[in-house]
Amino acid sequence: MTPFSSEDSSLDSPPPLSRVAQDMISELKFLVPWGHIAAKAWGPPQGRPVLCLHGWLDNANTFDRLIPLLPKDCYYTAIDFGGHGLSSHRPPGFPYHFFDYVGDVRRVVAELKWNRFTLMGHSLGGSVAGMFSCIFPDMVDKLILVESYGFFPAPKDYGLLLKSKRKLFEDLLSFEANKRYSPKARSPQEALQRLLEANPHLTEDSGKILLQRGTTEVPGGLVYNRDVRISLHNHSFVTLDQCLIFLKKIQADVLMIIAQDGIFSIVSEEMPVVKPLQEAYKTFLKERFQYVSVSGNHFVHLNEPEVVAGIISTFLSKNEGLKASL
Repeated sequence: MTPFSSEDSSLDSPPPLSRVAQDMISELKFLVPWGHIAAKAWGPPQGRPVLCLHGWLDNANTFDRLIPLLPKDCYYTAIDFGGHGLSSHRPPGFPYHFFDYVGDVRRVVAELKWNRFTLMGHSLGGSVAGMFSCIFPDMVDKLILVESYGFFPAPKDYGLLLKSKRKLFEDLLSFEANKRYSPKARSPQEALQRLLEANPHLTEDSGKILLQRGTTEVPGGLVYNRDVRISLHNHSFVTLDQCLIFLKKIQADVLMIIAQDGIFSIVSEEMPVVKPLQEAYKTFLKERFQYVSVSGNHFVHLNEPEVVAGIISTFLSKNEGLKASL
């Protein structure tokens, strides 16, 4: 693990963090066979370890406004998944698979020498955190899911699943044949506008925060850092029935925060996985599961961090006094 720095973009800065919060932030990178996984950390390295995982196409800056509001005795490390933010892209010829992100987590905690820690994930990061907690249940003491049910089930229609896999590989071959590796330079305002159009739940200030880590300044303007191949999105090949079985393996206490106007606000036929997963958490985890509905949208933790900060802080502090006295 080594220090890592990046250049500031020419975007107008969003409201700054407090001076105390700025002083506590450090940039890190973890070496991997194809390059490095970038991360940023808040708090004392000897503090209780919390690993934070961002959503699809986002980056570690998604936690910039939340973490300064959380307990100060924790050491928060937010990573950029491979191909996101300041992390290296995967080698040529390889698409991005869901379990690759689970592997990113295992590599980072091995480098950090963490044997037991808390996982906090937003959206896709929550699905990665949930799956990691099933595969390595002894390593996770608390699991915080923000706008996530902890899993990303494959379509129930197996024919549709196979078609999506076929499309993934055909799109990858087409991408390579057209040599679309050079990112397009955009003006700072154009880059921001494009991000906001693709993510209507983001405020302008939140978009600027993500672009600070998600773009690099070049002579023609800004280019997005993320690997274009991430957009060749594919399912994990894990079915809902399998997820319900895996869920029983979770040993951690689980906090699930769902926004009233988030991506799960429509739970009918469009989100058939929601009810079975929520019921499974209640049935198998019992008192270890806490569900909280909050006002806000999919990016509530970034747009309005004060809405969720108290809930998360209480959960992080739960039972810690008892552990300290043992």
